[in-house]
Amino acid sequence: MRIDIITVLPEMLEGFVNESILARAQKKGLVEIHLHNLRDYTLDKWRRVDDYPYGGFAGMVMQVEPIDRCISALQAERDYDDVIFVTPDGEKFDQHIANDMSLQQNLIILCGHYKGIDQRIRDHFITREISVGDFVLTGGELAAAVIADAVIRLVPGVISDDQSALSDSFQDNLLAAPIYTRPAEYKGWKVPDVLLSGNEAKIKQWEMDQALERTKRLRPDLLE
Repeated sequence: MRIDIITVLPEMLEGFVNESILARAQKKGLVEIHLHNLRDYTLDKWRRVDDYPYGGFAGMVMQVEPIDRCISALQAERDYDDVIFVTPDGEKFDQHIANDMSLQQNLIILCGHYKGIDQRIRDHFITREISVGDFVLTGGELAAAVIADAVIRLVPGVISDDQSALSDSFQDNLLAAPIYTRPAEYKGWKVPDVLLSGNEAKIKQWEMDQALERTKRLRPDLLE
């Protein structure tokens, strides 16, 4: 899998993509993450990529030309499954979307900034618009990082135990059951006996019961 992230703040993402699981995934050759500084694609001598909006609206808008030049340069090198724009008015990102995206080969993620991007980019280049929540960030970098992390961890081989990802919360529209590790008792707080029983069938049933109870109590909307 290859993910190209277009941003005006590549430094903000460099540490994130070069640490922990994402770093190991790249070292294993399972994933490529490339950061592209949008300012490298402007013809403006001051490296500006934004301008005032037509109509007298407030704020600044990312210009069409540098984004066009960047996306077009990438698409000239390879085919992309999706060109994603992270925006508050996009479809709500969830585990099902992450699962779907993890099966794709090449993705572009465009990080917005300022007031947003020229609508013509959305009309002619963007194939999918994604939101990470009903709130507004100062830029799309954090949202792009969230999406990249959620997707890449699902690529086979990225996590040493592939089954671990399949048991995460939201995979079956359920929250995950509680989990415990050693010691079996601490300050009188005990691990449920069933988890120490070795009875796989009973443990699986306990896990399902706990997942359903937690989902009903904390996120009943997932069961609708």
